[in-house]
Amino acid sequence: MNIRKVYIILTGIVITGSVFVACKDEFLEAEPIGVLRDVDLNTKAGVQGLLIGAYSLLDGTGSATNNWEAAGSNFVFGSIASDDAYKGSDPSDQAPMLIMERYETQPNTGYLDIKWRTLYDGIARANDVLRTIPEVEEFTEEERKTITGEARFLRGHYHFDGRQVFEKVPYVDENTIDRANLESAKVPNDKEVWPMIEADFQYAIDNLPETQPDAGRANKSAAKAYLAKVYLFQGKYAEALPLLTDVIANGVTALGAKYDLEDKFSDIYMISNKNNEEIVFAYQSSVNDGSAAVNANSAEVLNFPNGGGAPGGCCGFHQPSQNLVNSYKVDANGLPLLDTFNQTDLKNDNGLSSSDPFTPDMTTPVDPRLDYTVGRRGIPYLDWGLHPGNNWIRNMQQMGPYSPKKKVYRKSDEGQFTDGSSWTPGYNAQIHAIIRFADVLLMAAEAEAEAGSLARATELVNMVRQRAANAEDFVRMPDGSLAANYKIGLYPTFASKDFALKAIRFERKIELAMEGQRFFDLVRWGIAAETLNAYLAVEQTKRPYLRGAVFTPGQDEYFPIPERQINLSQVNGQSVLQPNRNN
Repeated sequence: MNIRKVYIILTGIVITGSVFVACKDEFLEAEPIGVLRDVDLNTKAGVQGLLIGAYSLLDGTGSATNNWEAAGSNFVFGSIASDDAYKGSDPSDQAPMLIMERYETQPNTGYLDIKWRTLYDGIARANDVLRTIPEVEEFTEEERKTITGEARFLRGHYHFDGRQVFEKVPYVDENTIDRANLESAKVPNDKEVWPMIEADFQYAIDNLPETQPDAGRANKSAAKAYLAKVYLFQGKYAEALPLLTDVIANGVTALGAKYDLEDKFSDIYMISNKNNEEIVFAYQSSVNDGSAAVNANSAEVLNFPNGGGAPGGCCGFHQPSQNLVNSYKVDANGLPLLDTFNQTDLKNDNGLSSSDPFTPDMTTPVDPRLDYTVGRRGIPYLDWGLHPGNNWIRNMQQMGPYSPKKKVYRKSDEGQFTDGSSWTPGYNAQIHAIIRFADVLLMAAEAEAEAGSLARATELVNMVRQRAANAEDFVRMPDGSLAANYKIGLYPTFASKDFALKAIRFERKIELAMEGQRFFDLVRWGIAAETLNAYLAVEQTKRPYLRGAVFTPGQDEYFPIPERQINLSQVNGQSVLQPNRNN
């Protein structure tokens, strides 16, 4: 079942019916054709349609003018706003991204209102389910618990995303406002929402089954992993650790497969392998069903190489940073250069045209995950051939020489997993993992290190690194030779808590790169200002558009609440929503 298309159909019926007008008196007594009444929704099918509608906003595209503005992958808010990636393309294209990347965001900056509206629309849809299900008598008690658990899981997710982006957000439950009044802005943001988010996920844990009929649905194991993540964001490591330990030992996917790392790093985001055993919870996408812009992974349709012969063909956004590329350099033992990785740049073709000669560095040892995360000139780009360099880069002088790669579809996916019916062939059936098993292992390693269990923390990190060391997955040239000097080693037992946390944080950077998590990690660790200002100091010497940018501590850890939402929240001339920053 396509969990997005169903809701669009349901909504379309409601809207179609709402615009009928007539002059005859009897029309007022007749039911308009195509209208969904409450009684139509007060059925099993109606409630499932509402629930699917709540799932459908996980990718962030429902309220957006452009699908990428509130992307559920958080590639703007979580990656471009960090040291992961540049906005890419040209500086002037999608200017709000540039403003956010330079930490010059204002309450009226584009994208903010779209992100807010999308999250609270998702919350409203979850609340629709919770308000409607008590009216439907045909559900069994177990069915009622499962659907309520899914709705509360989704409500917890949307509030969590709002909390990590905006910090001071209102909590809206099914009893707060009526669906006829979507103005969540009328609810004050003067209370911390963490306890309510915890309660939503705890309910999901207590009531969801371990398996579900569809891969994209939330289950008990996903709820445990998500609640553990909520605890980590509050520094509640002791509460998170038992949940993570349980998920690692016993967790299963919605379809019942035991959670595990994929044998090959490259297989995690292979579309033909989506919803594999590493995926804890993800938003879903589909193609070739007549609604590409709605059902495909359109939130990331800009994030392809830009140029002829490139996958997607457009538009060169979300380019990996030089800092990220340098992070994959390793020492003679194959371990990260935690403190010195950015002292020199890995050889690249910056400033060269595609016709200029260039040979990639075959000497410097690098982590093999580099070449499944970053597109580099002269290195095979999945099955698209060698990356040609500048011909696939929109503005190399400003944005550097690299292309996104981790979630790009393969040439062999064309037709089956892509949809050519719209303005770009980039619409595809890729999913995005909101939580995956490697993330769970690294969250558990962090909690173990905080508890002083250094041996177990080391073991968990090395599980992630051991997968990356699978030589069968190393990128190879057309002649079968290795594309780079790949080397990756395992850590000896961490000698101290401080070193353990440094290593774990760095492992999250390189394992989860370009997945929309980095900025939020830096903020929750309390090191955003020092890390990002150090990043900017170096990048400004390479990327002209970043000159003068600075991260202001105590302000830029969160994005401002949208001005429009504050204005909409007025009651008797007073705004119920209060700003969360000074600007």
